[in-house]
Amino acid sequence: MRLALVAIGRLKAGPERALADRYVERARALARPLGFSGPEVTELPESRARRDADRRAEEAVALASRIPDGALVVLDERGRTLDSPGFANRLGGWRDAGRPSTTFVVGGPDGLDDAVRARADLVLSFGALTVPHQIVRGLVAEQLYRALTILSGHPYHRGGD
Repeated sequence: MRLALVAIGRLKAGPERALADRYVERARALARPLGFSGPEVTELPESRARRDADRRAEEAVALASRIPDGALVVLDERGRTLDSPGFANRLGGWRDAGRPSTTFVVGGPDGLDDAVRARADLVLSFGALTVPHQIVRGLVAEQLYRALTILSGHPYHRGGD
């Protein structure tokens, strides 16, 4: 199963980019033996439209062209929360069901258009707090790495048992 992260906006050099890159590389190192490839990261430009609704709509069109067939997970503060083992089980279940890919979408500063959320297999939230989209990318990368460690039996994840 191919893993992909598609995000609106470009991370500049700095701690957010370093964090996201570190966990993407760690995830790539674990992926292949578990039946995954990637994650591949695609950054799309933010819309320059004046109104936020227009920006979200333009970004939705750009995102639609970059989302392959397969499972779609969008990150949104209004989404569902999962614990890390539940997230890993969902990812492993899609792999085991033969889904060709799982794509994670992180919107820009204005969030995501309703059309993108409606298409998702899972609308996922990291909590009710508003988190900057640059930080969400690092969180997605870390949770992908954590999910792969859980699926492999690696001791990185230490549940609160």
